[in-house]
Amino acid sequence: MRTTETVIAPSLLAADFARLAEASAAVAGDADWLHVDVMDNHFVPNLTMGPPVVKSLKAATDVPLDCHLMITDPKHWAVGYAELGAYNVSFHAEACDDPVGLARDLRAAGTRAGLAVDRDTPIEPYLELLGEFDTLLIMTIKAGFGGQSFMPELLNKVRAARAAVASGDLELRIEVDGGIADDTIAQAAEAGADAFVAGTAVYGAADPAQACRRLRSLADQASRRGRGDPTPDSRPPLAGGD
Repeated sequence: MRTTETVIAPSLLAADFARLAEASAAVAGDADWLHVDVMDNHFVPNLTMGPPVVKSLKAATDVPLDCHLMITDPKHWAVGYAELGAYNVSFHAEACDDPVGLARDLRAAGTRAGLAVDRDTPIEPYLELLGEFDTLLIMTIKAGFGGQSFMPELLNKVRAARAAVASGDLELRIEVDGGIADDTIAQAAEAGADAFVAGTAVYGAADPAQACRRLRSLADQASRRGRGDPTPDSRPPLAGGD
């Protein structure tokens, strides 16, 4: 896995389900994670991938699997994804009455623990729990379907989470999912996100690997602006130069 500041996680929901191994290979070396949307047709009105697909993907690729569980009973199922070798397992706050307990179970099973927050869920009740997690996944659409339009007003949650991370000196990835593309990733990065799920922006492109590289460049530039870092063009000349 890359050890870069920005994480690009292509969503396999936008890939050809009959060719998931090929879709994984198409971004290997340019993607940091592969985002696997698990939907049960109960928590969200859609049915997608489950444990057998994750098991097959784990055998087919070395890209770390980022499993996003949009399911009604994560307490029952989440640890199973860790045992299959998922790198990160995120479950929805709305579906779990003991998120801290489940996060600890996931970490004990050898994976990173992620908390996902849907479009209409306030972020404030969960800010004090962030130290128990490795990833906070903030939906920038309504969970359940790919291809929806990015909702910039939801970036206020990202800003609140970034402030909480900074004030608590926490090590936490802030991941955004929904409508991330060339024209939206910079907004999310400037707000404080550092992991980006991109579906059609990657797998709808003629060259998915190049799309990953372009998204990374846009996010990196925006992150530097958000921190107030100088850009290459704005750095003062070195003393003693010609």
